[in-house]
Amino acid sequence: MGREIDETWIEEAVERYRRIEALQAKFDKAVQTVEVTVRSADGLVEVLVAADGTIRDVHINGPLQNRTNESVSRALREAVTAAGDAAAWARKKLQAETFGDYRELQ
Repeated sequence: MGREIDETWIEEAVERYRRIEALQAKFDKAVQTVEVTVRSADGLVEVLVAADGTIRDVHINGPLQNRTNESVSRALREAVTAAGDAAAWARKKLQAETFGDYRELQ
């Protein structure tokens, strides 16, 4: 007994695949363009990071006189760690916004 090909199901599957590709392209572009700024706890270091994790810029706010190498290093570590967390948060938010209302294949 031969199986019949369900043309409608195939067309719907192809359309869903195209929609997923379009959403993925939108997401890929967004993670490269959305940026988040974070600061160390003491406000000395400010990092601008894209949602894809790329650090775009680093600023030192205020004078470095009277600061030890250790305190500057700590501020830098804090800001870079916060930047990684912020990038992950931004990706998760973008993913929810991009794919949140997409129905799963049934």
